[in-house]
Amino acid sequence: MTSLLLAGISSLVTNDPQRGGLIGEVPDAAVVIEGSTFAWVGSRAEAPAADDALDLGGRAVVPGFVDSHSHLVFAGDRAEEFAARMTGQPYSAGGIRTTVAATRKATDEQLAANIARLVAEMRRQGTTTVEIKSGYGLTTADEARSLALAREFTDETTYLGAHVVPPEYADDPAGYVDLVTGPMLDASAPHARWVDVFVERGAFDADQARAILLAGQAKGLGLRVHANQLGTGPGVQLACELGAAAADHCTHLTDADVDALASSGVVAGLLPAVEFSTRSPYPDARRLIDAGVTVALASDCNPGSCYSSSIPLCIALAVREMRMSPAEALWSATAGGAASLRRNDIGRITPGARADLAVLDAPSYLHLAYRPGVPLVAQSFVGGRPG
Repeated sequence: MTSLLLAGISSLVTNDPQRGGLIGEVPDAAVVIEGSTFAWVGSRAEAPAADDALDLGGRAVVPGFVDSHSHLVFAGDRAEEFAARMTGQPYSAGGIRTTVAATRKATDEQLAANIARLVAEMRRQGTTTVEIKSGYGLTTADEARSLALAREFTDETTYLGAHVVPPEYADDPAGYVDLVTGPMLDASAPHARWVDVFVERGAFDADQARAILLAGQAKGLGLRVHANQLGTGPGVQLACELGAAAADHCTHLTDADVDALASSGVVAGLLPAVEFSTRSPYPDARRLIDAGVTVALASDCNPGSCYSSSIPLCIALAVREMRMSPAEALWSATAGGAASLRRNDIGRITPGARADLAVLDAPSYLHLAYRPGVPLVAQSFVGGRPG
């Protein structure tokens, strides 16, 4: 097996608590990759020999970003809806139906090409793992094909047939829940790792969501919840009750919600580019972290509420608008995302972990927040391969 020594690293973020601090930063560092995993991590002066070597010229290295929440299977865009929001129209869940109509009309080739474009865009910005949801088909055939296409790009696929009730079921939401928990689930589950529900006014209530999540769980799917985005509601409590991996959005929380997240171990997925794109209040990350809640940062890349694939943007927003330290924000976009996906092989640079990393054209990870909007990722490695 060929080994590769990466040297000339000014600052290496490992997310290894044994190295001290939240992010386990190592100055003047080196890394050895063997095959698809990290074999050795430490000081450059102590680095072992390897078959090949690459000098990174004093650049910083961080774990590859883990984007634990995205919606990449869609057609069309909603730029006009964005423009309307910027002139005062509030965001609501109803715009999803516009994308549903376009997605149903698109061919498999068109949808796959769009996913490929966005995944490549993410990779250029340092994202090495991405979760992709369905949710813009909302028929049995369209949800199943959406997940089959997403599975070509990631193992982290999520069945979101319960995104909204489609127009043809407007007068029969109970019938749609029966479809989501029956034939649609049967067709979609083979292509999914997770099941998700949008628990919100205009989408699904607690009883509907519980039925959908339990049906998915019975099929062997892990649980995720879109929770408390537009207002306080039952989403977070339901996620904690059922032991979901993550409750995402968490924009509007009661004290009881925060306590439930802290005691249950459910990861709070925060999506600050959504608030940026909708002019909504940002989640209070400081409140969550101080309460002992595990926080993940993700893009929520989608054509409606947030058409951005940039985790560096999310890190900068988290630091500026959500009172996270630069180290907390980076940890949440890497190890926090891994926790949201219940993975321990990604989001860290430690021996045995998958060799995913991002090389920054900067001397320190601090520049991710210090230089917002600047394309700092010079190169990414995924499973030991440059990409």
